[in-house]
Amino acid sequence: MSLGLGGGCTCTGSEQAGADAGAAQPSASVAAASPTTSAAPAANAASIGPRQGAALARGVGEEALYVADEDHGVLRRVPLPLTQGGAGTAVEMPGPPAQVVTLPGRVFVTIRNPGLLVELRAEPSAQLVEVSRVKLPADAWGLAVTADQSLAIVTSAWTHKISAVDLRSHEVRWTVDVGREPRGIALRKDGQSAYVSHLTGAPLTRIDALGTSTPTIRRVELPASPLRTPVGKSLNASLGYALALSPDESLLFAPRHALGALGEIAWFGAATVDVLVTGTDKGLAPLHRNHTTLVRTVGEGPAPELQIPGASLAVITQPRAVVYRRSTDTLLVAGEGDDRLVELDALAVDPTLSVVGSYEVGSERDPALGIANRGGAPAGIVLSEDEATAFVFCAATYDVVAIPLAPHASRGALSQEKPPAPTFVRVADDPLGGDAAIGRRLFYNATDRIMSGGLGCAGCHPEGRDDGHVWHEAKFNTEDGTNVNFVGSAENLPETDRVRGVPRRTPMLAGRVSSPGPYGWVGESPDLVSRLRAGFGLHRWGGVPKHEPQNLDARALRIAAFVRAGLRPPPREERALDAVEQRGKEVFMKDAVQCARCHLPGTEYTDRAVYPLPKLARQSDFDELKTGELRVPSLLYLDGRAPYLHDGSAATLDELLAKNNDRMGKTNQLSKEERDALAAFLRTL
Repeated sequence: MSLGLGGGCTCTGSEQAGADAGAAQPSASVAAASPTTSAAPAANAASIGPRQGAALARGVGEEALYVADEDHGVLRRVPLPLTQGGAGTAVEMPGPPAQVVTLPGRVFVTIRNPGLLVELRAEPSAQLVEVSRVKLPADAWGLAVTADQSLAIVTSAWTHKISAVDLRSHEVRWTVDVGREPRGIALRKDGQSAYVSHLTGAPLTRIDALGTSTPTIRRVELPASPLRTPVGKSLNASLGYALALSPDESLLFAPRHALGALGEIAWFGAATVDVLVTGTDKGLAPLHRNHTTLVRTVGEGPAPELQIPGASLAVITQPRAVVYRRSTDTLLVAGEGDDRLVELDALAVDPTLSVVGSYEVGSERDPALGIANRGGAPAGIVLSEDEATAFVFCAATYDVVAIPLAPHASRGALSQEKPPAPTFVRVADDPLGGDAAIGRRLFYNATDRIMSGGLGCAGCHPEGRDDGHVWHEAKFNTEDGTNVNFVGSAENLPETDRVRGVPRRTPMLAGRVSSPGPYGWVGESPDLVSRLRAGFGLHRWGGVPKHEPQNLDARALRIAAFVRAGLRPPPREERALDAVEQRGKEVFMKDAVQCARCHLPGTEYTDRAVYPLPKLARQSDFDELKTGELRVPSLLYLDGRAPYLHDGSAATLDELLAKNNDRMGKTNQLSKEERDALAAFLRTL
């Protein structure tokens, strides 16, 4: 289905700016080369255009794929065509690689910890040779390179920074501070503007004057799934890993998760591909209003009406990667949760309502657990030169897959010719092995009906972090009154039940689940496995299916093994506290202030006990909590997790402390200087 529009694009966004300069660092590679030897001819630069990074890239001037294999800490070069046993070669990186960009004779890789941009010299028949390393803010992730190969733009996720690296001098030109978790980058052809997506939140970030020392940064509002939005609301979004631009750069496509989008059984919302008109920086689709219809305008004669909102759940789960297929004006989007690619009409107002085709990536599914043992959690896509094949890297099973794409008989319609079967090459075994390796596949999986009603653990806890969302925990419409479910917005709940649910902000998992227990906002689960079992019933409609073999422990035990051994904590700088932070630590430890009484430093800064607290003011979209009892949360990695409190009512740590009013500890006695110092210390944890 098409709604008669042209163009298409991919990009990312972030928020407002501040300055923080980075510095170049000489290469410490095994086989270093002079930076000047890697400069590519200008003719090559002009012919390839800007390059956007991904977990998978196709080599330039060679028949090979490059894979940023984060879990094994290597960059892989896999020969084409894919053949059984053709896993290729691997080069150890100085840390976990996130994205790769290939240029004529050059390969660039972002390294998460320590934050680095690494350049390697690439020759088709020779070993990759490291040329340089540029030091960047920690958790360097997204990457894009200008068409003239002079500038690289890098997002640093956890430290919420965006940097520009001069690829001739190998120095950081500028670094700016933006909103939480900047990820994907869509770079304009002129090299002067870029959009950035965020893992949490609906707005994008736009950066202009990239080539100067003082870029301009602004927030771009892009409503999430406007055609499925409850009337009078704007929806939160998450999973903004990637962006794509149309060939003429008139449209930008942002696949993500719309938290609370409407649908018949959309308890959590729905995956969406939101479209930004770059000429105005406004969303393409109108906001949903009662009894509104959109009329399809493509073709001659009467056109059927399209009622919005449409189907119950979207055609993809946990969108992770996207590419634009120019020859067909379609988008290919990878679903991390359901192990598939979907092909969408890029000319539609809402591409997720105009599905052109669907390709199964996952295979060899476990008959008991439902997980794919091949092709699990697709995380990167790249097209062949003729766009007849999509190559996919699957991050849960370490497979590279070649998927023949269906030819198009005409725009918006696939040929009836059935494409050949996919080709799989396993490039590595899971580094964890055993139960934790199975737990990894379960963590990303959204297809198993026992674990959830259509969303994997990674759907709310991307990379073990959090989606920044405040969920509605509601008890409703049950025979015995004991079933409780989480929903994305109050409008997802049945109107007949007249409940809105109590607020429950998504907790972070990575680096915070080593304790035996208890777990849950009110300590209702004695241990982690019990909490996981309870979660299987919360994340769906109506609890765990009672008519199916449940075997909950087989799933929960393995997920617990993975989240403790396989989730990588965010980077944290190991350094001495400065004078202000040291003063804040002294305030934190004071008996009179009582912070350390409950937030014990030796046990993840929590005693995990449940305490009665004064209730916070009721949020307008939620029901009031019956009591103020809450379990003490860990303070580890606090700085990157705004908003704060169980209801997300504190936007910053400074606001939390200023409005605490002795609710937690005794902070009213503190001066503003002491509160500022305490906040500075908390940011170091």
